[in-house]
Amino acid sequence: MTASVDRSDDDPTEAPSAIADAAPAGVAHPRAIRTFVTRAGRTTLGQARALADLGPRFVLPYDPDTPDLVAACLRADGAGGPIHSKAVLEIGFGMGGATAHIAALMPDTLFIGCEVHEPGVGALLKLIGEQQLHNIRIVQHDAVQVLAHMIAPDSLDGIHIFFPDPWHKKRHHKRRLIQPPLVHELARRLKPGGYLHCATDWQPYAGQMLQVLGAEPLLANTAPDFAPRPAYRPETKFERRGLRLGHGVWDLVFRRVAAAAPPWPDRRARR
Repeated sequence: MTASVDRSDDDPTEAPSAIADAAPAGVAHPRAIRTFVTRAGRTTLGQARALADLGPRFVLPYDPDTPDLVAACLRADGAGGPIHSKAVLEIGFGMGGATAHIAALMPDTLFIGCEVHEPGVGALLKLIGEQQLHNIRIVQHDAVQVLAHMIAPDSLDGIHIFFPDPWHKKRHHKRRLIQPPLVHELARRLKPGGYLHCATDWQPYAGQMLQVLGAEPLLANTAPDFAPRPAYRPETKFERRGLRLGHGVWDLVFRRVAAAAPPWPDRRARR
């Protein structure tokens, strides 16, 4: 899911689609609603070369018959390759600058990034080659579908969603990625104690994120409201430009609580 999801390097990206795919049975959400749009973008020669040379190794196919992608990746890496003790899913990595930065800081963690924007995939592959990174895998597909069909419950140590498309106009708010059905599915994929880290530069969206995340019974806020920017998340070019213009940036870091809660309580019982 991936654009509108991340504008981390000041390039248009694409965000995840159809929240309906991840919604539990009985939760209404029109299937036509998509949280990303496909934007035109030119793949550079370097990105195309990286796609051809490194894509076969680091880009994984979307395969609904792989119900536990994290376990499959960890097993494959353990077969003669580096062994990773943790796994983090990133939704919408844009041009991959933040992803590569964080992966270099945490070599023992496997990062699985979802992005549909081909220039962004090529750009991250280029960084992987230049920095000799071995702990990144990419799925070039709608992250909502990847989450629904390839990520097992209780399998992730963390989830990153940096600068999703805020969909500024009120009539487009239904397209925002952070909505209760998807947040519940994200929480279910986290191990107890695992974290969900979101960041946005649009204050109204930050407020909605805080409300939606705070209402999810499987998540607990790590701060009274918004969190300080964790040291591992770098300031992006887009973010620095916004700060120069007086825009704010809001980070939210929630953790999966150990005790499971009923996924969708019957509200009629409380009446």
